[in-house]
Amino acid sequence: MSKENMLATIRAALKDVPEAETPEDTPVPREYLTSLETSLEDRLELFTERTEDYKVVVQRINQNDIVSRIAACLQARTAKTIVIPIDFPDNWLPEGFSFIKDENLSHQQLDESDGVITGCEVAVAQTGSIALAAGKYQGRRAISLLPDYHLCLVFAEQVVDLVPEAFKKLEPSVQNCKPITFISGPSATSDIELNRVEGVHGPRTLEVLLIE
Repeated sequence: MSKENMLATIRAALKDVPEAETPEDTPVPREYLTSLETSLEDRLELFTERTEDYKVVVQRINQNDIVSRIAACLQARTAKTIVIPIDFPDNWLPEGFSFIKDENLSHQQLDESDGVITGCEVAVAQTGSIALAAGKYQGRRAISLLPDYHLCLVFAEQVVDLVPEAFKKLEPSVQNCKPITFISGPSATSDIELNRVEGVHGPRTLEVLLIE
Protein backbone atom coordinates (compact mmCIF):
# COMPACT_ATOMS: atom_id res chain seq x y z
CA MET A 1 0.00 0.00 0.00
CA SER A 2 1.37 3.40 -1.02
CA LYS A 3 1.64 6.27 1.45
CA GLU A 4 -1.23 8.12 -0.27
CA ASN A 5 -3.53 5.09 -0.10
CA MET A 6 -2.66 4.49 3.54
CA LEU A 7 -3.42 8.09 4.52
CA ALA A 8 -6.65 8.01 2.53
CA THR A 9 -7.73 4.91 4.43
CA ILE A 10 -7.00 6.61 7.76
CA ARG A 11 -8.93 9.74 6.73
CA ALA A 12 -11.91 7.64 5.67
CA ALA A 13 -11.93 5.80 8.99
CA LEU A 14 -11.86 9.11 10.90
CA LYS A 15 -14.45 11.00 8.84
CA ASP A 16 -17.17 10.70 11.53
CA VAL A 17 -14.82 11.69 14.39
CA PRO A 18 -15.08 15.34 15.52
CA GLU A 19 -11.83 17.24 14.99
CA ALA A 20 -11.70 18.35 18.63
CA GLU A 21 -12.09 14.83 20.01
CA THR A 22 -9.05 13.25 21.68
CA PRO A 23 -8.40 9.59 22.56
CA GLU A 24 -8.97 10.43 26.23
CA ASP A 25 -12.57 11.41 25.41
CA THR A 26 -13.46 7.84 24.47
CA PRO A 27 -14.14 5.52 27.40
CA VAL A 28 -12.29 2.21 27.27
CA PRO A 29 -14.03 -0.69 29.04
CA ARG A 30 -11.68 -2.42 31.45
CA GLU A 31 -13.79 -5.33 32.60
CA TYR A 32 -11.01 -7.87 32.39
CA LEU A 33 -9.68 -9.60 35.47
CA THR A 34 -7.20 -7.35 37.25
CA SER A 35 -6.40 -9.30 40.40
CA LEU A 36 -6.68 -12.69 42.06
CA GLU A 37 -6.84 -13.73 45.67
CA THR A 38 -4.38 -16.60 45.72
CA SER A 39 -2.06 -17.72 48.45
CA LEU A 40 1.60 -16.81 48.22
CA GLU A 41 2.54 -20.47 47.89
CA ASP A 42 0.12 -21.02 44.98
CA ARG A 43 1.45 -17.88 43.29
CA LEU A 44 5.07 -18.98 43.61
CA GLU A 45 4.28 -22.50 42.43
CA LEU A 46 2.54 -21.16 39.32
CA PHE A 47 5.38 -18.72 38.61
CA THR A 48 7.91 -21.55 38.92
CA GLU A 49 5.88 -23.85 36.67
CA ARG A 50 5.30 -21.25 33.96
CA THR A 51 8.88 -20.01 34.03
CA GLU A 52 10.27 -23.54 33.77
CA ASP A 53 8.07 -24.03 30.68
CA TYR A 54 10.42 -21.54 28.98
CA LYS A 55 13.46 -23.74 29.77
CA VAL A 56 14.45 -21.55 32.71
CA VAL A 57 16.13 -23.11 35.74
CA VAL A 58 14.30 -21.87 38.85
CA GLN A 59 15.61 -22.45 42.36
CA ARG A 60 13.53 -21.56 45.40
CA ILE A 61 15.83 -20.48 48.20
CA ASN A 62 15.79 -18.47 51.41
CA GLN A 63 17.68 -15.23 51.94
CA ASN A 64 20.45 -16.88 53.94
CA ASP A 65 21.38 -18.94 50.87
CA ILE A 66 21.79 -16.10 48.37
CA VAL A 67 25.59 -16.11 48.43
CA SER A 68 26.00 -19.89 48.28
CA ARG A 69 23.42 -20.33 45.50
CA ILE A 70 24.96 -17.57 43.39
CA ALA A 71 28.32 -19.30 43.81
CA ALA A 72 26.85 -22.68 42.84
CA CYS A 73 25.18 -21.26 39.72
CA LEU A 74 28.38 -19.57 38.54
CA GLN A 75 30.54 -22.61 39.32
CA ALA A 76 28.20 -24.84 37.31
CA ARG A 77 28.84 -22.63 34.29
CA THR A 78 32.56 -22.15 35.06
CA ALA A 79 31.79 -18.43 34.92
CA LYS A 80 34.49 -16.13 36.22
CA THR A 81 33.80 -12.58 35.02
CA ILE A 82 30.32 -11.41 35.96
CA VAL A 83 28.71 -8.02 35.39
CA ILE A 84 26.55 -6.60 38.18
CA PRO A 85 24.53 -3.38 38.56
CA ILE A 86 26.39 -0.61 40.31
CA ASP A 87 24.08 -0.80 43.36
CA PHE A 88 24.21 -4.60 43.72
CA PRO A 89 24.90 -5.49 47.39
CA ASP A 90 28.49 -6.51 48.05
CA ASN A 91 27.40 -8.91 50.80
CA TRP A 92 25.59 -11.04 48.21
CA LEU A 93 28.77 -11.66 46.23
CA PRO A 94 30.64 -14.94 46.79
CA GLU A 95 34.42 -15.10 46.76
CA GLY A 96 36.38 -16.60 43.90
CA PHE A 97 34.80 -14.63 41.05
CA SER A 98 35.53 -11.35 39.31
CA PHE A 99 32.49 -9.09 39.64
CA ILE A 100 32.51 -5.98 37.47
CA LYS A 101 30.17 -3.16 38.42
CA ASP A 102 28.56 -1.60 35.38
CA GLU A 103 29.98 1.88 35.24
CA ASN A 104 28.96 2.40 31.62
CA LEU A 105 30.77 -0.67 30.35
CA SER A 106 31.01 -0.83 26.57
CA HIS A 107 28.84 -3.21 24.59
CA GLN A 108 31.96 -5.22 23.78
CA GLN A 109 32.83 -5.56 27.48
CA LEU A 110 29.30 -6.73 28.26
CA ASP A 111 29.36 -9.21 25.40
CA GLU A 112 32.73 -10.62 26.47
CA SER A 113 31.67 -11.18 30.08
CA ASP A 114 30.59 -14.62 31.28
CA GLY A 115 27.21 -13.33 32.40
CA VAL A 116 25.24 -10.86 34.47
CA ILE A 117 23.37 -10.92 37.77
CA THR A 118 20.41 -8.59 38.33
CA GLY A 119 17.33 -8.20 40.44
CA CYS A 120 13.92 -7.36 38.96
CA GLU A 121 11.03 -4.93 39.38
CA VAL A 122 8.14 -7.40 39.27
CA ALA A 123 7.39 -10.95 38.11
CA VAL A 124 4.12 -12.43 36.82
CA ALA A 125 2.94 -15.88 37.86
CA GLN A 126 0.32 -16.08 35.09
CA THR A 127 2.87 -15.79 32.28
CA GLY A 128 6.16 -16.69 33.95
CA SER A 129 7.49 -13.28 32.95
CA ILE A 130 9.99 -11.02 34.69
CA ALA A 131 10.11 -7.24 34.25
CA LEU A 132 13.18 -5.05 34.69
CA ALA A 133 12.79 -1.28 34.89
CA ALA A 134 16.29 0.09 35.53
CA GLY A 135 15.43 0.15 39.22
CA LYS A 136 17.02 -1.24 42.37
CA TYR A 137 19.63 -3.95 41.62
CA GLN A 138 18.57 -3.98 37.94
CA GLY A 139 21.01 -1.71 36.15
CA ARG A 140 20.55 -0.32 32.68
CA ARG A 141 18.81 -2.28 29.96
CA ALA A 142 21.97 -3.26 28.07
CA ILE A 143 23.40 -5.41 30.85
CA SER A 144 20.43 -7.80 30.76
CA LEU A 145 20.50 -8.12 26.97
CA LEU A 146 24.12 -8.46 25.84
CA PRO A 147 25.71 -11.12 28.10
CA ASP A 148 24.96 -14.71 27.12
CA TYR A 149 23.96 -15.73 30.66
CA HIS A 150 21.54 -13.95 33.01
CA LEU A 151 21.06 -14.90 36.65
CA CYS A 152 18.01 -13.04 37.97
CA LEU A 153 17.11 -12.66 41.64
CA VAL A 154 13.36 -12.51 42.26
CA PHE A 155 11.96 -11.96 45.74
CA ALA A 156 8.70 -13.70 46.62
CA GLU A 157 6.94 -10.42 47.38
CA GLN A 158 7.74 -9.20 43.86
CA VAL A 159 5.63 -11.94 42.26
CA VAL A 160 2.07 -10.95 41.32
CA ASP A 161 -0.66 -13.12 39.87
CA LEU A 162 -1.68 -11.28 36.71
CA VAL A 163 -0.27 -9.00 34.02
CA PRO A 164 -2.53 -6.03 34.96
CA GLU A 165 -1.10 -6.18 38.50
CA ALA A 166 2.41 -6.01 37.06
CA PHE A 167 1.56 -2.97 34.95
CA LYS A 168 0.14 -1.28 38.03
CA LYS A 169 3.44 -1.80 39.84
CA LEU A 170 5.32 -0.50 36.80
CA GLU A 171 3.38 2.78 36.62
CA PRO A 172 5.98 4.80 38.59
CA SER A 173 8.73 3.54 36.27
CA VAL A 174 6.69 4.51 33.21
CA GLN A 175 5.96 7.96 34.64
CA ASN A 176 9.70 8.43 35.19
CA CYS A 177 10.39 7.39 31.58
CA LYS A 178 12.43 4.36 32.60
CA PRO A 179 12.93 1.59 30.02
CA ILE A 180 10.86 -1.52 30.73
CA THR A 181 12.18 -4.94 29.70
CA PHE A 182 9.92 -7.99 29.90
CA ILE A 183 11.70 -11.33 29.95
CA SER A 184 9.90 -14.61 29.35
CA GLY A 185 12.61 -17.23 29.26
CA PRO A 186 15.93 -17.10 27.40
CA SER A 187 16.08 -15.26 24.10
CA ALA A 188 14.78 -17.39 21.24
CA THR A 189 13.51 -17.04 17.71
CA SER A 190 12.50 -19.34 14.86
CA ASP A 191 13.26 -19.25 11.17
CA ILE A 192 10.69 -19.78 8.43
CA GLU A 193 10.91 -23.55 8.93
CA LEU A 194 10.23 -23.11 12.68
CA ASN A 195 13.72 -24.17 13.69
CA ARG A 196 14.26 -22.68 17.15
CA VAL A 197 17.45 -20.69 17.68
CA GLU A 198 18.34 -19.43 21.16
CA GLY A 199 20.46 -16.46 22.15
CA VAL A 200 19.85 -14.30 19.09
CA HIS A 201 18.30 -11.25 20.76
CA GLY A 202 19.53 -11.66 24.32
CA PRO A 203 20.88 -14.17 26.85
CA ARG A 204 20.91 -17.78 25.70
CA THR A 205 20.54 -18.98 29.29
CA LEU A 206 18.32 -17.58 32.05
CA GLU A 207 18.37 -18.79 35.63
CA VAL A 208 16.16 -17.51 38.44
CA LEU A 209 16.74 -17.57 42.17
CA LEU A 210 13.30 -17.21 43.76
CA ILE A 211 14.01 -15.86 47.23
CA GLU A 212 11.48 -16.50 50.01
